Amino acid sequence: MNRIRKGDDVIVIAGKDKGKRGSVLRVMTDGRLVVSDVNMVKRHTKPNPNRGVAGGIIEKEMPIDQSNIMVYNPQTEKGDRIGFRVLDDGRKVRFFKSTDEVVDV
Repeated sequence: MNRIRKGDDVIVIAGKDKGKRGSVLRVMTDGRLVVSDVNMVKRHTKPNPNRGVAGGIIEKEMPIDQSNIMVYNPQTEKGDRIGFRVLDDGRKVRFFKSTDEVVDV
């Protein structure tokens, strides 16, 4: 079970985009994440008429390492560390370490 999952609201804690918030779009197997509107790069692409792709400069998100990301806690309005707990009904859930609040509902 991963600490950060697709759809989580996260905040960047290191790098050129420090302080930005976004939602996780994709989790890669090598421990990197693609976050919306974070780590934006400009890519120069050639037109491809067979695929119907127009050429030009495209801005897109690139992966960022998960060590530079923390899950955003709406109560404290900061990034927070995540722990795991097994509930009485046998479900394994994530919780915020500072507020002891369950992330997964």
